[in-house]
Amino acid sequence: MKNVKKILIPVSLAVAMSLSAFLVACGGDDDGNTDKWRDQSIWLQQDALVPSDAAEIPEESEYKNPAASVHDPSIFRDPADGAYYAFGTHYAVARIYDFADEWEQLVGDNQYKKLYGDADFNHATSARWPEALRSTVELVNPSGAEPGTTTWAPDVEYINGKYYMYYSLTKAFGSHESAIGRVEADNVMGPYSNNTIIIDSIGATRGKDPNCIDPELFYDKEGKLWMVYGSDSGGIYIKELETDGERAGLPKKSKEEEGFGKKLWKGGSNQEGPFIYYNASTDYYYLMVSYNSLMSNYNMHVARSKSPDGPYVGTDGKDVATEGNGNLVAGNFKMNRSGTAGNGMAAMGHNSVIKDKDGKYFLVYHSRTTTSTGAVSQPHNLYVNQIFFNEDAWPVMASTPYTGETRGTFAEDQIATTFDLVVHRQPDRKGEHQASFESSAEYVFAADGKITGSGVKEGDGWKLKQGYYIEITLKGVTYKGVVAPGWDSYSNTAKKGVVTITAASVADGTALWAVQK
Repeated sequence: MKNVKKILIPVSLAVAMSLSAFLVACGGDDDGNTDKWRDQSIWLQQDALVPSDAAEIPEESEYKNPAASVHDPSIFRDPADGAYYAFGTHYAVARIYDFADEWEQLVGDNQYKKLYGDADFNHATSARWPEALRSTVELVNPSGAEPGTTTWAPDVEYINGKYYMYYSLTKAFGSHESAIGRVEADNVMGPYSNNTIIIDSIGATRGKDPNCIDPELFYDKEGKLWMVYGSDSGGIYIKELETDGERAGLPKKSKEEEGFGKKLWKGGSNQEGPFIYYNASTDYYYLMVSYNSLMSNYNMHVARSKSPDGPYVGTDGKDVATEGNGNLVAGNFKMNRSGTAGNGMAAMGHNSVIKDKDGKYFLVYHSRTTTSTGAVSQPHNLYVNQIFFNEDAWPVMASTPYTGETRGTFAEDQIATTFDLVVHRQPDRKGEHQASFESSAEYVFAADGKITGSGVKEGDGWKLKQGYYIEITLKGVTYKGVVAPGWDSYSNTAKKGVVTITAASVADGTALWAVQK
């Protein structure tokens, strides 16, 4: 939840909106703080849930495959230059000014000197580390044996005129003994220094205590600052941080006795990469995590709550801290388009979310791709899809990557067409580079509201509401979602603008995607 956390001053919704309006009218202050205040109020600004204008199907697009590789991307908008930066594992960084453009790779894997400067040290056998991280490296593994050779899943924040990078460092790949630290800089690209250790799980008990990795910070609607973190070893936790003074961005002293904080999502289900964002229009906090193997079958889940520290539940009403798994947002799939043998996406996950000044929500994630043979490509590249919210206030992920399209309303005759449709399923584990994929099938949405295609049942059909919301019953299962314009990025031939559908099952939140034939 990046845009809300650029400046560390608690504000209410009314105050945020009035301050934003005042600064826009006055042109901001001499330090360019207009953007900082506007970013602060973006997450608290209520937006129309149903668009008022008719949808425009793209006639052309300059969309290209992602040109940047960032594993575990955490998106951050720099108030200084207005650009979006994706920070990731292995020190990788990419930049973009508009999500419809192409990413620029600023830092490749393991090029840590571009962020930390030239000062480094050799901890053990061969791997070298930034000198700024020495205390964390030696805490995680004081024996001299080499810890994991990189920082994991960093999150950059702008707090009181400083850029802070929260990062994690683990004893070894898959270890539950880790630490979360923080370094600071005067520029978004560093050099970062002045290391502070936030929390660690050295000597922790696997399955009982959390693994201190994957930190992400966010503000709630009252201006309180939180850090969510963790993995399947012990679960996903949340801890409140200070918002003022010298300890801004550090754990609250009054709550230090709480140790790891509060558990939000159960452990033992092979999940990690938590991220929380808020939507003022629905008044829900949404917690996302990624399940399964980052090598082959990552998949994204979401749960929601009226309170930043839970409880979070899925469509099934089950608390994910104890028994639920939330809603499946997206898993491995193939979209069988004309001219292809089954183009699709694999290992989609470890996402972050940002809202822009126009009220668009973007989900930034890494993904591999797949071919007709089922092979999974390397490496993880950056992708961006819009997020919409259905009539039950559940987020649904656009079924095509973003190319600049805007929400709009549709006429029923635009929906009466043929779609390639796929229902996402949580993929089975079938090896590091071989995974199961759900393949799309062709379905005809008839003008009378019926659906024809493989496996349809009596009563299956579709219904458009307010020109935007759509309710689909397929094979006896009801899904609620939205209709949106998109660009067919899955076809190798005849790429063009299309009508798309994204929806979630009313029963368990499983995702349904459809792309016009």
